Amino acid sequence: MCYWKQWRWPRTKISHLLALGVSLKTAIQHGVSSKSYRHMARTPAMQQALNNDWLQRQGVPSIKQLWCKAQGYTS
Repeated sequence: MCYWKQWRWPRTKISHLLALGVSLKTAIQHGVSSKSYRHMARTPAMQQALNNDWLQRQGVPSIKQLWCKAQGYTS
């Protein structure tokens, strides 16, 4: 959701989605949508573009790993 909000403008959203491997038609449909950030973060296009591997490469910490570490689990 934070990345979607950070991209701000439809043109920027579309170009980022295209760079992340989303099809042109889907990128345009999602980029110009007026739905809320929270709603758009749950769409399949965003799930495909901003997957866990990509987020990890960006340096975003994994909530699951943090929780497991706090609970004393090894993962």
